[in-house]
Amino acid sequence: MKVKVNIPETDKKRIVIVGGGFAGLTLARKLTRSNYQVVLIDKNNFHQFQPLFYQVAMAGLEPSSIVFPLRKLFQKNKDVYIRITEVQSVNTQEKQLHTPLGIVNYDILVIAIGADTNFFGNERIAMQAIPMKSVAEALFLRNQILSDYEQALSTTDFEQRQGYIDIAIVGGGPTGVEVAGSLAEMKNNVLPKDYPELNTNEIDIYLIQGGDRLLPGMSDQAGEKAKEFLEQLGVKVRLNTRVTDVDGEFVYMGEERLPARKVIWAAGIKGNKMEGLPADTITYGNRLKVNRYNQVDGFEDIYALGDIAYMEEEAYPQGHPQVAQVAMQQAKHLHKNLKAQAKGRAMQPFSYKDLGSMATIGRHLAVCDLPNFKFQGAFAWFVWLFVHLFQILGVKNKLFIFLNWLWGYFTYDQSLRLIIRPRIARREQAAMETKD
Repeated sequence: MKVKVNIPETDKKRIVIVGGGFAGLTLARKLTRSNYQVVLIDKNNFHQFQPLFYQVAMAGLEPSSIVFPLRKLFQKNKDVYIRITEVQSVNTQEKQLHTPLGIVNYDILVIAIGADTNFFGNERIAMQAIPMKSVAEALFLRNQILSDYEQALSTTDFEQRQGYIDIAIVGGGPTGVEVAGSLAEMKNNVLPKDYPELNTNEIDIYLIQGGDRLLPGMSDQAGEKAKEFLEQLGVKVRLNTRVTDVDGEFVYMGEERLPARKVIWAAGIKGNKMEGLPADTITYGNRLKVNRYNQVDGFEDIYALGDIAYMEEEAYPQGHPQVAQVAMQQAKHLHKNLKAQAKGRAMQPFSYKDLGSMATIGRHLAVCDLPNFKFQGAFAWFVWLFVHLFQILGVKNKLFIFLNWLWGYFTYDQSLRLIIRPRIARREQAAMETKD
């Protein structure tokens, strides 16, 4: 017998949105005053502000500052239902989603499941490297960095100590650049005060990029300036270099190896999977082929938004960049199209409007590419701060982040250097011991 998830029946059409990221959440909020019943499904009960994960990892922000409870956003909306679960598969014939909670029926399905880290099929790298696609992974990285520095204080063997204190970042996109810059600032301003017994001059931070420049999605000028800023902070930038293996002690680049227990992987992403969709709907980077209305190839009632959607248009013949702006613009446009469709009007094709790209490297060091204007340095840094603060959900979160940034700016310090390890519940521990 098929068990249905307990969602009230209604005469309204039901839109099920899978994923509470930038695309899914934007659409759900836009639909709150529509004539639809909206069901939002996510494995977490909160929205995560991904651009600031690295600041959590570097002990600059509390995790709670960059997440926002989904239910709080929809407290006053009676036609929005949130279910915290994962979608195991979709049955497109029956219009059903299969989840651990039971079956969810839909009239319209919106897939906004985002992307995950791409290790390019290398299982050992996947096991050893540290990704940063969630708050949990950012916290894990913070714990690992601080724990290894504690361990380095009691390690006399030079090569072994280097393994504890050196860090390699793989991938020269915005995430890699921002992590490298933040680590360099921690090395220069924080670690000498926290670990006076440690010779911080021995700490090497490597940024390894397979291409011939940093920030390949931005202008040449931005890439060159980012490299200059990073080297100014002491980061060792390696271009045209590919990581071939990671074993937990060393990172290998062909014949060469570097001692680094911590390898942060920011080298690429691939779309998350949803079982049940036809194989021919999946294309480059595990993304779903969609038309200019965001409809998944071959379906009129299934849409895909954001990182998971592969849409070609004249200006983007290889699909749109997998960034938050694309996700939010697609969500807003789909809302307009659904509204038009409900009124019997024709849907309009989506066109992405590039509002610009930016990346921060350190204090007064950032790069910014606007459609008609490119600039770097202190002004770009202040623009980056303002834009990201404005995008954070919740007044309290904005205030906490602003205060943390203000404190760090005047004190050259980060106040959240805590090693917090998850505790295994006694019953779970007992079950594990029994199993052994």
